[in-house]
Amino acid sequence: MTERRTSGRGQRDLKVRVKSAKGRKLSSTLWLQRQLNDPYVAQAKKDGYRGRAAYKIKEIDDKYRFLVPGARVVDLGCAPGGWCQIATDRVNAEGLKRGKKQGHVLGIDLQEVEPIAGADLHVLDFLEEGADDKVKEWLNGQADVVLSDMAAASSGHKQTDHLRIIALVEAAALFACDVLDEGGTFVAKVLAGGAEVEVLNLLKKNFTKTTHFKPPASRSDSSEKFLVATGFRGLPQD
Repeated sequence: MTERRTSGRGQRDLKVRVKSAKGRKLSSTLWLQRQLNDPYVAQAKKDGYRGRAAYKIKEIDDKYRFLVPGARVVDLGCAPGGWCQIATDRVNAEGLKRGKKQGHVLGIDLQEVEPIAGADLHVLDFLEEGADDKVKEWLNGQADVVLSDMAAASSGHKQTDHLRIIALVEAAALFACDVLDEGGTFVAKVLAGGAEVEVLNLLKKNFTKTTHFKPPASRSDSSEKFLVATGFRGLPQD
């Protein structure tokens, strides 16, 4: 790697250029260069967050205000844990904020996640039968918020990837409807122009308001947006 500098009042242009390496694809080189020059990546290291994605949920919550002290939060596909870090602080999961209700943050993923202070982490596939019952058991009740920053593994085929992403969002939305308490919030990442009609219809039927939001921390060249559904209507009574 080389560092390009310019003169003038002692300032330096710190943009890092990554030399191409034998065996490394151009896309990998460009990704690495973008990471090294991303201010959110640098800030995440400084702030002790596990990735730049932490700022996305901060900015989403700054707008919609659902991570309140006392809230019970479920983070689907929580690895590496950046969203859990933000949630534990905002809902007072460790009980460190005097006079504020203590919340509960439950993170689940297919892989083990390094422990996070104040977060209850479990290895679980939310798609497996009975996963919703396990989550409610761990929470000792319903959730107030369900989060999903998940993205399906890329196949390299745009249409296939889009269908996989939408299927994952729909599954997360159905799961949210099983575990959320009345008035709850669902947040999920969507790509390629937003959610499909079927997913939006599902959410509009079960939530009072559904919107798309692209936080400033999302890269400008990324097609990702976040679906924010608020005011869960609750499950129909038998």
